[in-house]
Amino acid sequence: MIKILDTTLRDGEQTPGVSLTPSEKLEIALKLDELNVDIIEAGSAITSKGEREGIKLISQQNLNAEICSFVRALPIDIDHALECDVDSVHLVVPTSELHMKYKLKKTSEETLQSALEAVQYGKDHGLIVELSAEDATRSDINFLIELFSKGAEIGADRACVCDTVGILTPEKSIELFKTLSNSINIPISAHCHNDFGMATANTLCAIRGGAKQCHLTINGIGERAGNSSLEEVVMALHNLYNEKTKIITEKLYETSRVVSRLMKLPVSPNKSLVGDNAFAHEAGIHVDGLMKHTSTYEPLSPEEVGNKRRIILGKHSGKSALKYKLNLMEVSLNNEEFEEVYSKIKNLGDLGKYISDIDLKTVINEVKGHKIDEKIILNELTVVSGNKITPLASIKLDFADEDNKHKSIIETAYGVGPVDASINALRKALSGFADISLIDYQVSSIGKGTDALVEVVVKLRRGNEVVEVKKSQSDIIRASVEAVMEGVNLLI
Repeated sequence: MIKILDTTLRDGEQTPGVSLTPSEKLEIALKLDELNVDIIEAGSAITSKGEREGIKLISQQNLNAEICSFVRALPIDIDHALECDVDSVHLVVPTSELHMKYKLKKTSEETLQSALEAVQYGKDHGLIVELSAEDATRSDINFLIELFSKGAEIGADRACVCDTVGILTPEKSIELFKTLSNSINIPISAHCHNDFGMATANTLCAIRGGAKQCHLTINGIGERAGNSSLEEVVMALHNLYNEKTKIITEKLYETSRVVSRLMKLPVSPNKSLVGDNAFAHEAGIHVDGLMKHTSTYEPLSPEEVGNKRRIILGKHSGKSALKYKLNLMEVSLNNEEFEEVYSKIKNLGDLGKYISDIDLKTVINEVKGHKIDEKIILNELTVVSGNKITPLASIKLDFADEDNKHKSIIETAYGVGPVDASINALRKALSGFADISLIDYQVSSIGKGTDALVEVVVKLRRGNEVVEVKKSQSDIIRASVEAVMEGVNLLI
């Protein structure tokens, strides 16, 4: 059984531009615990008061996972970790000549001594200690063996090899971990970075070489090009290498989206396993194969990772794909309606349009002459803005609740401009209905002059569904809000 140390909340949070509040760290930690990771590296306690608050908040939850803090080989770092009531420390020591000479300005003997003193200090205070060699893949192998062996002698529980700048190759990974596994008697972890796009491969090869644990992040986030991706490593282990972990794989997609939302890091559509296109099919020959047997073009079922199969319609789609899609949606069309829908889809595809389920429903409604049933109606919008006034918007929405009783809601919000204030007020008003996010907003002028029309394009997401809406008006605020409202009604 391979153990998983998840470092989303430490190395992952070191992604440029990412900073989590204590409550956000806790929300992610709870999802990681549901996912059943063995160890959660909750942060680096020395970083700040807020970081310690977040780590301690996680430690107080009595989670199943072991809670860990990153520390340097310094008593003050370990003291701060102890304040947070963690179970373990990830004690990181630079071991390459480059790091020791230029960063630490210490000899290898001095580095070894301080590392062993820190291990002893951690063990004396009742902590599980994972002794980690930073820049290990550019370090002298004999120095690594000496560090890990002497660390084990005084109680270090685990050793970790860090490929800090991602220069390892799969072949070297197997060789390195075999050598270390045969030389020391405590479990070894692999901590790989993705600078050359080989973090997943190097981690898998480390396990082939004898590693018993790996450090991973959700969505492969992390500094620079990121870390080894948890979903990739785990699913490759389960499906390709017959190695088991404790991970509940059906929760991978959901966890991916929670991390993406809180860290404001979009998941690429073509991201393996958890991307929205990971199980999406458009080409006619692929859809035809899927209709006969899903394994023809899928290496595993999307449900295994909590994702879902998507049949995408576009210029590459044939009529059989449209029929299959309509059957899945339980929509019936007569021959004339079918041909018209198919023609519109082909035309949209030729224009470079991605046709989502929402788009298809819109096309079907147009062909059938059905009007979209608006669940939420914009009743009133007021915006106050001026030279020395922070833009403020007030919005009133009418909606029907589950019992079909009509209600209204009024919200106000500030913004950096009148459009931003209006969209912020709309977001606040909609927050009680559904988790809908604005993922793209574009505006362009149609014509010339101060009374020229503007075209607003918004792209909204709810769960796996994405909808794009265009609105043209002379009033940019009105066009923006109406575009969002139409998108919201399509999504719900």
